[in-house]
Amino acid sequence: MTTKILNISFVLLVIILNGCTTSSGIHKNKLQKDIILFVIKDVNIIPMTKENKIIENATVVINDSKIVSINERIPDGAKIIDGKGKWLIPGLIDMHVHTPTDNNYKYEKSSPTQGANVFIDTQDVMLLYIANGVTTVFELNARAPHFSQRNEIAKGIVIGPRMALAALIDGGEGNGRIANNANDGRQAVRSAKAEGYRFIKVYSALNIETFKAIVDEAHKQGLKVLGHIPDAFAGHLEEVFIPHFDMVAHTEEYSKQSQNKTTEDAKYFAKLAKDNNTWLTSSLTTMIWIGKQLRSIDYVRNSPTLKYLHPLTRDKWLTSNSYFERTSPEFIAHIDTFIDFQKKMIKEFNDAGVPIVAGTDAGIPGVVGGFALQDELGLMVDAGMTNEEVLISATRLPAEWLGIDDEVGTVEKGKYADLILLDQNPLENIKNTQTINGVFVNGKWIDKNRIKKLLSELERKNSKNQDKFKWKERMNY
Repeated sequence: MTTKILNISFVLLVIILNGCTTSSGIHKNKLQKDIILFVIKDVNIIPMTKENKIIENATVVINDSKIVSINERIPDGAKIIDGKGKWLIPGLIDMHVHTPTDNNYKYEKSSPTQGANVFIDTQDVMLLYIANGVTTVFELNARAPHFSQRNEIAKGIVIGPRMALAALIDGGEGNGRIANNANDGRQAVRSAKAEGYRFIKVYSALNIETFKAIVDEAHKQGLKVLGHIPDAFAGHLEEVFIPHFDMVAHTEEYSKQSQNKTTEDAKYFAKLAKDNNTWLTSSLTTMIWIGKQLRSIDYVRNSPTLKYLHPLTRDKWLTSNSYFERTSPEFIAHIDTFIDFQKKMIKEFNDAGVPIVAGTDAGIPGVVGGFALQDELGLMVDAGMTNEEVLISATRLPAEWLGIDDEVGTVEKGKYADLILLDQNPLENIKNTQTINGVFVNGKWIDKNRIKKLLSELERKNSKNQDKFKWKERMNY
């Protein structure tokens, strides 16, 4: 009798485990079936290598996440994708994002064992990047939940972009990593490295001594540094350009340093950056969106991409919008000068040979992940860059800065299959990066029909839950 009971129990356990596997498998395979061998036939490749010679009517073989051959033998049993008349480019890289995560909004009043009280479906977040061909993102205020998101992607539970994570260090008072002297700055860097970070983001309230110590210690620890130009350098900007301050995270950071927003100032800033090998993240769409919502919150309310955001984020942007709450004619005029000046900045930095990478500040009100990068590319062209230069800024150059150019950033044999198949040539018109026929994410293929369906499902889900989440009630969930 005991043996029979044990056998029955074992069978029930197997059934339960199988049920669990099936459930998670549905989530895991929500975006594609388990096909690992693909052939793209007759496609025009824009490889984005330094030579960037177009390979016409090429055959690309992808197996188990990597490009295994270009114009070689076609293996048996592969799924064939017709590339006739289409264009293949590397997946895009957004070098400035802020990705929503699970959060405990009742932290101050919760028990020591309280987890998050608002949960975000990571797949919902990452879908917006994938739908727009963004296959790598750089999170510039990373926290522990972002490591969890990256692990979900690594495990295959979620199909999403590669994630580089930067630890933010600021001065003054407040929460997070705060450092107000050199010793604390160095320790903050060492702690960040111990936590697993490879990048440090410096912020506005750092004093000069602490900023310099952070940059120096980061270099000693093998970490790269980017971020804001601290306010302490106002009036003597040249002092911020010390060795190993690797990149400024916004064009607007220079705008704060210019009294009259002249072309001469832009040229001077470009020379400082060039001489120090300090790169620039574009982040043009940020100021555009700030300017819009200063004028009217309806710009956010009527945004065609708002429907893809978690209802709590949507409600925050509409009811607790920090920009709209500070609006005034003077502030609007001030931001308008920033918008005009950042165009000059992009042109002068590009002309001076300062490497520019595309970034959006996705996550601030109005700036929706994935869609924002498509907008950013157009703004960079409007500012004077060529279509090819803009594509480089969103593919090969970011991969080089992140140190992953041996893995992604170009279409070459041996690299990961992070690719976009386009219906039209983006070298002729940068808006053609939006003519997405399908996206490869680490070798997983999601075609445009599947993307459209998944976005529609997400829209319905968010609409259904719209009244369940209110920003001002977030501590009560």
